[in-house]
Amino acid sequence: MNLEDYKDIFEPFEKLVEIEIAGAKREVPENNSLLRCFQFLSMETISYGDFCWNGDCLNCRVWIKNGEKEKAVISCRTKVEEGMEIVRLSEEIKVEK
Repeated sequence: MNLEDYKDIFEPFEKLVEIEIAGAKREVPENNSLLRCFQFLSMETISYGDFCWNGDCLNCRVWIKNGEKEKAVISCRTKVEEGMEIVRLSEEIKVEK
């Protein structure tokens, strides 16, 4: 992917950070929402997915590891953090391996 072609959809970032998605380590742009990070990883499936991008639909819900428990968050309103561990994704989120 040529990031210059998509620079207007991502928040400005200087580096990629590593997160874990369902057991797989992936690198995504810092300073962006999780949903934008999923779009970075899988431009076509996320861009054309059934997402409202503003938190109303809950289709972008994911579960992150929070200590020994899981915490549900809405990925369009949650900023990525280095080392974040996403343990489950809603069925609507299709991220290419």
